[in-house]
Amino acid sequence: MSLEVDDDELVTEIEEALTFGSSIQVPNVQEMVRNNPLLVPKRYVRSQEELEKVNHMPHLSYQVPVLDLALLSCGNKEELLKLDVACKEWGFFQIVNHGVQKELLQKMKEATVKFSELPIEEKNKYAMDSNDIQGYGQAYVVSEEQTLDWSDILMLLTHPTRYRKLQFWPKTPDGFKEIIEAYASEIKRVGEELLSSLSLIMGMDKHVLLGLHKESLQEIRHQGGWVPVTPISDALVVNVGDVLEILSNAKYKSIEHRAVTNKNKGRISCALFFCPHDDVEIEPLDHMIDYHNPKLYQKVRFGDYLRQSMKRKMEGKTHIDMARMEDSDMRNNYE
Repeated sequence: MSLEVDDDELVTEIEEALTFGSSIQVPNVQEMVRNNPLLVPKRYVRSQEELEKVNHMPHLSYQVPVLDLALLSCGNKEELLKLDVACKEWGFFQIVNHGVQKELLQKMKEATVKFSELPIEEKNKYAMDSNDIQGYGQAYVVSEEQTLDWSDILMLLTHPTRYRKLQFWPKTPDGFKEIIEAYASEIKRVGEELLSSLSLIMGMDKHVLLGLHKESLQEIRHQGGWVPVTPISDALVVNVGDVLEILSNAKYKSIEHRAVTNKNKGRISCALFFCPHDDVEIEPLDHMIDYHNPKLYQKVRFGDYLRQSMKRKMEGKTHIDMARMEDSDMRNNYE
């Protein structure tokens, strides 16, 4: 699972691996702002060519699907159909009636803000090690030349609990550890309910996908442009991940998404990732493959896939190409 602060926070659920990546240390973004709020180092500036390619589509914001988890959990056919459409056409949706208490959501936001406002000397007590990405710093930094994200991250492993590295869990603000635990536990419950619904719309028993898993102002890619996700009060934003895209043979899309900064206000987001067992082998499910839909992805061990993706800089969704089959292999499936 993961927590993200834009200044970012991340928590991931992996069964058998204590480490699954590393990241080159870079300067703290908040400290750069405090020292000189008018200076943005070149490593954080996108090229004019890249900016000119951006196609903003704010008029589609109201079309981002909103689903009712209570209806999904009781097997409502209309809501399950909406989930199917959301995963196929958007890869992103918001959920309401999820049962997470407003008070807990607010506590999580407030505690995260308080941590981000601590002096850098205090936050550096939880700095990432050179061979791991748990702790405070920035992820996916793999070269000295790449353009960096304007954010700082606190990344923590929450489940299974025996693999937590508590030396990276902040002791301040008071009660932060307990709030993270409560929040992660509730979002884990929500994730499990969603996996049950996803199993159903993929034509399986509702427990199948859950068996693979042991224990936000954002913009999303849609039809070649960027669509702002206008957050609904107390709703949770959900996006389809790479595992679901592979299992569904690309019927459901793991789409590119990004956090957007602005000049007026800092942004905090708390993201949690649901991951399979480290040693689970994932590939398209048999009933997702036929003559018209040849197998698009090869079998990969999830832990290996995750570690390889963490060694690459983030460039859209290119990391999923590691699992994609060659054209010749796809043709051979039905020759």
